[in-house]
Amino acid sequence: MNQRVLSMLVDNTSGVLSRVAGLFSRRGYNIDSLTVGVTADPRYSRMTVVVNGDEQILDQITKQVAKLLDVVDVKVLKAGESVNRELIMVKVRADAKDRQGINAICDIFRAKVIDVGKDSMIIELTGEQSKLAAFMELMGDYEILELARTGITGLSRGADDIRYL
Repeated sequence: MNQRVLSMLVDNTSGVLSRVAGLFSRRGYNIDSLTVGVTADPRYSRMTVVVNGDEQILDQITKQVAKLLDVVDVKVLKAGESVNRELIMVKVRADAKDRQGINAICDIFRAKVIDVGKDSMIIELTGEQSKLAAFMELMGDYEILELARTGITGLSRGADDIRYL
C-alpha cells in the first residue's frame, strides 16, 4: 500500500467538505487524514487529504477529486518535494517522580509542555509523522490519558508550481 498526500485548493463555501468526503465514501475509499483551513485569500480553503492504496486507486482518486466543481487545484505532495507537518497533543499521567523523565523526552524532541496539573501534563509536538511516532514510542512508558492529532498538512517546496487565481 502506498500513501498519497493531496493538497487541494477549494472554494471556501458551505458543503465543499461534504462533497469531497462524499466522493471518497461513495467509492469506498478511506481518508486517513483530513485538514482544512482558509488561505490568505478568503475565497479559497486549502484541504490536505491523506489516502492509502495501490497506484491505480490513488491515481483514480486524484483524477476524481480534480473533477469536482469546487476543487480549483490539486497537487500531489511528494516526499522530498514538499514539507508536511502534523500536530499532536498528549495528556500523560505524571506525578512528581515522572515529570523529570517526561521533560527529558520533551527536550529531546523540542516538544512543549503546555499544561501541568497535580497528576497530569499536556504536551504539544509538531513535526513529521516519523518524529511523532518516535516520540509516542518513548512516551509509551507512561500512561497516556488522552491524545489528539490534527492530521497532516503540507505545502510543496519552492515557487514553481504555485497556482495564482
